[in-house]
Amino acid sequence: MDLAAAQQVLKTTFGYDEFRPGQKAVIEQVLAGENTLAIMPTGGGKSLCYQIPALLFTGLTVVVSPLISLMKDQVDALNDNGIAATFINSSLNNQEINERLQELRAGDYTLLYVAPERLDSEYFIQALGQLPIDLLAIDEAHCISQWGHDFRPSYLALSTAIEQLPTHPQVLALTATATEQVAQDICQQLSIDPNEEVNTGFARDNLNLAVVKDQDTDRYILDYLKVNQGEAGIIYASTRKEVMRLTKLLQKHHVKAAPYHAGLDDDVRRQNQEDFLFDRVDVMVATNAFGMGIDKSNVRFVIHAQVPGTLEAYYQEAGRAGRDGLPSEAILIFRPADTQLQHFFIDESEMDDEHKHRAYRKLQVMTQYANTQGCLQQFILKYFGEASQPCGRCSNCTDEREAMDITTDAQKVLSCVVRLHSRFGKGVVAQVLTGANNQRIRESNLSELSTYGLMANQRQKSVAELIDFLTAAGYLQAVGGQYPTLTVTQLGADVLRGKATVLRKTARTVQQSVPENSALFEQLRTLRRNLAEEQQVPPFVIFSDKTLHSMCDVMPEDDAAFLSVRGVGQSKLEKYGEVFMATIRAAAHEPATADSATAD
Repeated sequence: MDLAAAQQVLKTTFGYDEFRPGQKAVIEQVLAGENTLAIMPTGGGKSLCYQIPALLFTGLTVVVSPLISLMKDQVDALNDNGIAATFINSSLNNQEINERLQELRAGDYTLLYVAPERLDSEYFIQALGQLPIDLLAIDEAHCISQWGHDFRPSYLALSTAIEQLPTHPQVLALTATATEQVAQDICQQLSIDPNEEVNTGFARDNLNLAVVKDQDTDRYILDYLKVNQGEAGIIYASTRKEVMRLTKLLQKHHVKAAPYHAGLDDDVRRQNQEDFLFDRVDVMVATNAFGMGIDKSNVRFVIHAQVPGTLEAYYQEAGRAGRDGLPSEAILIFRPADTQLQHFFIDESEMDDEHKHRAYRKLQVMTQYANTQGCLQQFILKYFGEASQPCGRCSNCTDEREAMDITTDAQKVLSCVVRLHSRFGKGVVAQVLTGANNQRIRESNLSELSTYGLMANQRQKSVAELIDFLTAAGYLQAVGGQYPTLTVTQLGADVLRGKATVLRKTARTVQQSVPENSALFEQLRTLRRNLAEEQQVPPFVIFSDKTLHSMCDVMPEDDAAFLSVRGVGQSKLEKYGEVFMATIRAAAHEPATADSATAD
């Protein structure tokens, strides 16, 4: 099977002229019968890597997906595009499952989506064994690794299931977030040759990363939503209580917002998710229970109102913005107190000591990310083992705030760490510098140090934040897990000797994150929403925002021109071409207004 056939499917079925980075390499390996690991960023087009081969294979492609909402979204989108797909999960009763299995045996479907838990059932494996399965695509494959941030025991049944299937299908594992260690683990567990890994890198060129510190969270969010009114976004909080508080705050200020967390009634949660997917509400305020696998492509911003526990989790959640490739923003609002909440979650978890220490170290990385003044994307890519240049887009790269020389304060902190012989952590260092008089200070005779009270004119919280900054910037290093101690690095030693200066920038203001939409785009968006309500599918299933913007650029008035729009295939043309072109024609032939008619 050659790549030309795949290229033809890409154009006629999905409406794209060119493959995205990595897609061609993955599809080539799959068509050649190789087990493959694909590591591509969220929004990088992973689903086409198995959907195109599925349309070329004679047998069935089974897609393992961890969330019911993702299955429904993808099946809706495939069916709307004229592709026979179905799912089997816990939303169906036994009779419905048996009916679908019967239809699958009759060859009625090309793709089947299932939850990983299904493959733990001997009965279900036997049922799958009667189907001609060519390809097993495993989405969110990092869930199989205990080194990953989202390990799911149900994924461990996959390797056994593959062995039990009579057709011995080839495997395609897909993920957006995998460190080198996690990638090795995926390959080992799923019998993938490490040489068959396709990694397009973790950079998201359309995603602007930002960190906001030392500001009132509520005020910042309200200002941001006012400036970016009407755009779709997700606001993440760490607790159900904070989700409900923020939702009420937004609703009080007339923002169309809905909450989502595991404590809500199933029907309420389902309705809120549907309202967000159908563009009835603009903002979803949620815990991390929301979003994994949500296929809504037009999320323009993701705001973390509280710091998450790991950089992997952060980048995956942030990556839900801009899946359609349009400019979008991911903002982390950082307050040191929020790290204590994550600390509490780790303390109270059922993890063993080794996993807890690993979790504490990952939380330290999050703190360093929030406090670095270097490129944010470069920081994340380095964490995933990828070298890169500064992105030129993130809040640090575009930061024009004045840098203040804080070398003297930095020397006070570094000197204190040296005087404490690197035996204490951030809290004690801040207490010594601000002249605290508590039991620990007295018992350890720390008030006798020459650095005691050197920064008594500053708040302990401010000094602790300065320590976080110095750690993120590489002047200090935090060593250890649950109670890390501080040590001075070579860079810090240079500052102490007066060989280097330390600069730090001062609060940022809210700016509009994405370009304004044209009047025609808004008309097409309204048309899309009305059609979606009629068909009971989310609007992005019909066309993505990127496709609507492409229509505004191309202004198609006949079938050939409509087919040239990015994201329009033959099926979409037949279903929606005439109604969308009617709106475009009307806009193109509107009589000029008096103002424009008399303009020079």
